[in-house]
Amino acid sequence: MNHDTYPNSYIRRILRETRTIAMVGASANWNRPSHFAMKYLQTKGYRVIPVNPGQAGKQILGETCYASLADIPESFDMVDVFRNSEAAGEVAEEAIRLKDAKGIRTLWMQLGVRNDAAAARAEAAGLQVVMNRCPKIEFGRLNAELSWGGFNSGIVTSKRRKLRAS
Repeated sequence: MNHDTYPNSYIRRILRETRTIAMVGASANWNRPSHFAMKYLQTKGYRVIPVNPGQAGKQILGETCYASLADIPESFDMVDVFRNSEAAGEVAEEAIRLKDAKGIRTLWMQLGVRNDAAAARAEAAGLQVVMNRCPKIEFGRLNAELSWGGFNSGIVTSKRRKLRAS
């Protein structure tokens, strides 16, 4: 997989097949990006389970927070990494160890998070990998929710439409 660019079909399939996300680095602080992303994904029908050792046992946006992926009692489809690139390696290793027991199919590293070695290990273990992307942003982009802001959705443009001859 080329991790510099992803086909829309790849991202779309992952987002369509994912129902439950374990968000490593989730924050209880309402103005942190992980909190905002978690809230948004919940409004789109995803169950997001927060993982943060400092918040373990507490609630974040109505979900119990866990100290690690292994502590989550049920299965989940995706691991969303809101940690730095170096820490993503450790998260990837835990996801690989737990993939069969927890049903993990995807390792997703947030914007600015890239760990090629971890990605290679995860892919070799059979996981789908996305790096340096945000599922919240990708969901919005692929569902035309960003077009009102003029983001690169392919919908809003300053170029005139070409008229087709009838």
